[in-house]
Amino acid sequence: MNMIQPLSDEYFMREALKEARKAEAENEIPVGAVIVHNNKVIARAHNLTETLNDVTAHAEMQAITSAASSIGGKYLEECILYVTLEPCVMCAGACFWSRFSKIIYGASDPKRGASLVGNIYHPKTEVVGGLLTKECGEIITLFFKKQREMKS
Repeated sequence: MNMIQPLSDEYFMREALKEARKAEAENEIPVGAVIVHNNKVIARAHNLTETLNDVTAHAEMQAITSAASSIGGKYLEECILYVTLEPCVMCAGACFWSRFSKIIYGASDPKRGASLVGNIYHPKTEVVGGLLTKECGEIITLFFKKQREMKS
């Protein structure tokens, strides 16, 4: 069995996956996010759109608000966002204004992901996709499969 190195990108993405599982348990679309500053998780969040009846309550938006509060400022220039699914255009816009140093996502979202409209992230933000793609993609795929089965 592979040992996950603490404080590695994989470690932090697995923390985001824990958040996605919390969302799934609450019957939310299972997307999770963590924000890291100086190798420390300063924010954890998952989708809350159903719970809050708020279309803007995506994992990234919740995490950004929490991280800004944690560091006492709106710019997250020294922070890394780990999110299990490629950010949508709304979340990518919030990421632009937050000025992350880096964004790492798991599964791509070919239907609603920000890459559909080109690079809308801050020019100083490095964006990396495809970390733990299989695990991050499976949780979403299985969730929607269950949703369809319940409707039929």
